[in-house]
Amino acid sequence: MTIRGPLAAVAGLGFSQLSRKPGPRPRQLACDAVSNAVADAGLKLDDVDGLLLNRSPIEPAETLPLTVQEDLGLRDLGLLASIEGEGSSVIQMLQIATLAVQGGLAKRVACVFADAPISHNVNAGKTFAIPLPLTGIPGWEEQIGLFGATSAFGFVASRYTALFGATEEDFGEWALAERAWATGNDRAFLRQPLTMEEYLASRFVARPIRVMDCAYPVNGAVAFLVVCDDDMVDSKRVFIHGIGQGHSGCPAFGDLEPEFDNGAELAGKTAYAMAGVGPAEVSSAQFYAPFTCTGIVSLENYGFCDRGEGAAFTAEGRTAPGGSLPVNTGGGMLSGYYLQGATPLAEAIIQARGEGGDRQVRNDIVLATGLGGRQQHHAAAILSPHRSL
Repeated sequence: MTIRGPLAAVAGLGFSQLSRKPGPRPRQLACDAVSNAVADAGLKLDDVDGLLLNRSPIEPAETLPLTVQEDLGLRDLGLLASIEGEGSSVIQMLQIATLAVQGGLAKRVACVFADAPISHNVNAGKTFAIPLPLTGIPGWEEQIGLFGATSAFGFVASRYTALFGATEEDFGEWALAERAWATGNDRAFLRQPLTMEEYLASRFVARPIRVMDCAYPVNGAVAFLVVCDDDMVDSKRVFIHGIGQGHSGCPAFGDLEPEFDNGAELAGKTAYAMAGVGPAEVSSAQFYAPFTCTGIVSLENYGFCDRGEGAAFTAEGRTAPGGSLPVNTGGGMLSGYYLQGATPLAEAIIQARGEGGDRQVRNDIVLATGLGGRQQHHAAAILSPHRSL
């Protein structure tokens, strides 16, 4: 299906405090971010008639309950839900809010992701060191000591290396590019220059994945306000032109390559078709890439290069500042901050609004993606400051 013209618009973007130290829990962080997003749009909380919530999938429901509505003092909502689609959830919130304002369920929908993996008792490493199911056999991963996403995605990096001959330096180039972008982002947590020597000297977490290949978790929340495309006529509006999802089902079975054959291609094709554009027209890409290998695979799955060419694409400097395809221009999840799907979407909105400062790039068409599980779940959105593409 091809649709011309915007589906909806983002009118406000808000952050809570972002920190690597114990502090407020997700519920308070979410309220802070929503309040800031509504104020950023020049509105009051009373103007909001829809609320979508997203917490980390490893956290219980009470971490971010529906009663956040009451915390915010919101009344008579036409839409209220907690969204769960693993790491694709934030882009899914954008999509659901878009469909809601199109269908008349609500006019102004606040969407928020909040997480606080760092507490007084647990650091981020322990928080995420849980078994990630790979086989569907209950308890198998835990019994053999395969803990955390790092171990699971180590298979992705290993398989990519075996099939396509990628080197340690190829993965390092992705990390170096994100660090270079982070120098222009005041919210980025890792802004000091990174050399290839420093990257190669960093310790292995789950070979071949090193510390410098991994996301940098923080406590915080990000919220955005989705409105009808003709609502809130001001310079901060970002138009939503295309949305798509893709879910691969059971990639560990059959004749698929589970490391690469996933829902990203479907999510991208749907979003591109809806917006009437293709990968060649994308000004910048904001990928959900918690590991260097996932970023390289995303380049291929979203059509920027062929299968097996992502490592060379990165090594040539094409994703770095000055490259042909600016990628993760806020420093991404490795050098910026890891707030799951909120990280790429927030940067996509900032770039589309032309508020990137020293890191601002051409912003005609911005791709934002989400990735969940071990790459089984994907969502994508095409954003632009322009009403017509």
